[in-house]
Amino acid sequence: MMIGVEIVRALIDAQFPQWSHLAIEPVAPGGWDNRSFRLDREMVVRLPSAELYADQVEREQHWLPRLAAHLPLEIPAPLAMGHPAFGYPWRWSIRRWIEGETVSLDASSAIAGDVAGFLVALQAIDPSDGPPPGAHNFFRGGDLRTYDAQTRKAIAILEGRIDSADTTKTWEGALATRWERAPVWVHGDIAAGNLLVRDGKLAAVIDFGNMAVGDPACDLAVAWTLFSGEPRSTFRAMLPFDDASWARARGWALWKALIVAAGLSTTNAIEFADPWHVIAEASRPPPPLP
Repeated sequence: MMIGVEIVRALIDAQFPQWSHLAIEPVAPGGWDNRSFRLDREMVVRLPSAELYADQVEREQHWLPRLAAHLPLEIPAPLAMGHPAFGYPWRWSIRRWIEGETVSLDASSAIAGDVAGFLVALQAIDPSDGPPPGAHNFFRGGDLRTYDAQTRKAIAILEGRIDSADTTKTWEGALATRWERAPVWVHGDIAAGNLLVRDGKLAAVIDFGNMAVGDPACDLAVAWTLFSGEPRSTFRAMLPFDDASWARARGWALWKALIVAAGLSTTNAIEFADPWHVIAEASRPPPPLP
């Protein structure tokens, strides 16, 4: 759906006239699930780009303030929720702007430790009444088997360009495991584009649209999509899950990279600009626990 400054201006003027005098400009690069626009210097307007993402608005409005008090890093702070109008069909949100640059793909051990610390804090929050995984969040925190057929199709398409037997073995190893503990909070999209740094330090985690309570393995996939070498070891050591959880994490990383490489999905996420790199990284087992 095409969403431009004109529709944002009309929505703001009609529904939040107290901000009608503020300048609006698109955020670059644009998001995938949402289109974002700066509202003056202190706020950002986010509008879902398709019906698939529309339910995220209310979940984030409800849960982000409740999670924020327990987390060591800044997360988005909702200020208002808008309603459909002027041909735009879904609810939308206004939040405080968070200053920062997205983390680089050669992230340091310090950044890896900060991400791990954030996940430790997130997973410690009481999950009572949290949203379960499902189609609404693309099954993040849920059963990896949801994507079995799609992954096998991607492997078949990529025959000759990847080691299909080894990739299938890694995938089936992931499917053979289960999360057998109580559900925990899951961000659902821990990725380079959602990690903001200021002055070389991790400062904020954004885009909680896929949050749920369930299996945290999907959040551990960042070990292969962002970290390598010593940073991956640091991340692994601070999140001492069992081998089965790390196997599922590899599965999550492998699934996304395979479907992007096979042309079964498109994404503007910077960590999947080169899905072949992620496929190669996910073929390597995690470092052993200390």
